[in-house]
Amino acid sequence: MIHWRSMPHPSPVVCLLAPATRLSRHFTVADLMHSDTAVREHIDNRPGIHLQQNLHRLASGLDTIIELLGYPLEISSAYRCAQLNARVGGVPDSQHTRGEAADFTCPNFGSAIEVSLALARSSLAFDQCILEFGRWVHVSFTEQPRRTTLTIRSAAEGYLAGIHGNEGLPFA
Repeated sequence: MIHWRSMPHPSPVVCLLAPATRLSRHFTVADLMHSDTAVREHIDNRPGIHLQQNLHRLASGLDTIIELLGYPLEISSAYRCAQLNARVGGVPDSQHTRGEAADFTCPNFGSAIEVSLALARSSLAFDQCILEFGRWVHVSFTEQPRRTTLTIRSAAEGYLAGIHGNEGLPFA
């Protein structure tokens, strides 16, 4: 396993957040920057200090989701530097690169569809809640939340407004 301290520094002028920095009750910077792909490919995925406010908002939002669902979240992807985002096929302007988004599951609560519906039906001030490929939930938090709900089942089909089940019928 590669430790973040052994990774090359991206630039001498970039001020990076320390991974041990606590962002919320449940999350540190390390929790939101972790990426198996970054570790495997030696990509320095430490966020700059300029993203601290966004990461704090994201972590607080994720804390609220934990309270809503009553179970811990399994974060598969949150902050991504531009290099990591490109490597995993993210869109160039991804909210992940701004520290505003996380992809997660909550298996103790239920399926990704059930989690998406719980978020959509809540009063949580998220920006986007996207049911992605029926397997995980993408959620983002911004200063001006839009409470947009979407589903993507395949790249060919693209995004559908609302939360849709496997049969393609909308729930919310």
